[in-house]
Amino acid sequence: MIKDLTNSRLDRQNILNNEIAVEEIQQKSGINGILWEGKIFVTREMTADFFEVDIRTISRYLEQNSEELSNNGYQVLRGKKLKAFLESAKNSGKDIYVPTKTTVLGVFDFRAFLNMAMLLSESEKARALRQLMLDIVIDLINRKTGGGTKYINQRDKNFIFSSLQEDNYRRSFTDALKNYVEDDRYKYAHFTDMIYVSIFREKAKEYKKILDLKANDKARDTFYSEILDIIAAYESGLAEEIKSKYEELGHVLSRKEAEDLFLKFESMSLWKPLIQRGRVKMASRDMALRDAFHYQLSEYIKPLDKDEYQKFLGVAGEELDKLMQENQGVLRRLKERD
Repeated sequence: MIKDLTNSRLDRQNILNNEIAVEEIQQKSGINGILWEGKIFVTREMTADFFEVDIRTISRYLEQNSEELSNNGYQVLRGKKLKAFLESAKNSGKDIYVPTKTTVLGVFDFRAFLNMAMLLSESEKARALRQLMLDIVIDLINRKTGGGTKYINQRDKNFIFSSLQEDNYRRSFTDALKNYVEDDRYKYAHFTDMIYVSIFREKAKEYKKILDLKANDKARDTFYSEILDIIAAYESGLAEEIKSKYEELGHVLSRKEAEDLFLKFESMSLWKPLIQRGRVKMASRDMALRDAFHYQLSEYIKPLDKDEYQKFLGVAGEELDKLMQENQGVLRRLKERD
């Protein structure tokens, strides 16, 4: 998916929240600034010089995007902070122009500097830096996931437990369909799709298409742990409801009776906060990590926070990924046990 960072705040924030990528961008971009309080800073004048634009252009973008830039590290220094910053600049040998009577000074830390590069449409150097950012982010994710993001969900420490738990409840659900709902060879796929549509608004076939999964790929192996937990709760609850309805009526449920039972079950208010959270997790993570867009969940897409990137791309995720690879046989046997 082609990204235009100048037009998408979501895409800009996803890069800026990815601390692993930002650190790599800083190393490879060669941006030279003033080291202060453990971070690199540049002034508005330095920023204008780097991007080869007029200082008034930088000021205009600051005015138009003040909230975003401030949230990402732009700040105005005054008093003691300004004095300390100027002292650091002097000690580092940086010759920056500051009028003698200056009482305030706007500075960008590296994240805010990248944020400005993402906004500036007039600068060729900003365009080149934007391309570098996108290339580094794509390369980083490919390196961390071995060239594919299909199973990036499994780099979460909660995945194994959620997967095994859901597998158990799945058996209870299919047993309930087998024993208490009229025979229909499509009923398992049909009611599975009803669960998926209820939780994340997509049938299994639609979901697999969005993630570009192959026919023999199991959708559940690509689900995040939070989605697996909600599915497990649905399956467990529905299995009990179907069995109870069967005992109440004294006969096997028709497909219509089972569907009505499902509709009543999914309308319970307790599901609302869980489904809301699940949709945000799925849509936002897939957009940022898999470059996959869930059209039906577009309203739920938000920038990933820093902890999310650490979970799936950080050291803990790498260690878990290695453990999963080493124990594929054991996990398969656990899921296939009687």
